[in-house]
Amino acid sequence: MPYYIAYLKTVDKKKDEEILEEHKAYLQKYLNEGKIFAKGPFLDHSGGLIIYKTHTEEEAYQIALEDPVIREGSRKMTFKPWKSTLPE
Repeated sequence: MPYYIAYLKTVDKKKDEEILEEHKAYLQKYLNEGKIFAKGPFLDHSGGLIIYKTHTEEEAYQIALEDPVIREGSRKMTFKPWKSTLPE
């Protein structure tokens, strides 16, 4: 099964800080459902990376689009299919 990554670059730091808890809660829901494989911020506070593990690219993309940081425009997203070389 392929994974899908969302590279999120912060473009509005003030707005991003205001909705950070909403963003974290949103991601936690999908982490609990097993639809997020990994997530986390970049150490330089420039954004973060999310790795989705869904049945379809469309499902992962829709989840990514509805993330509060994307919906509110505090981050820009680059979305791509990704193949892990780690053993499953």
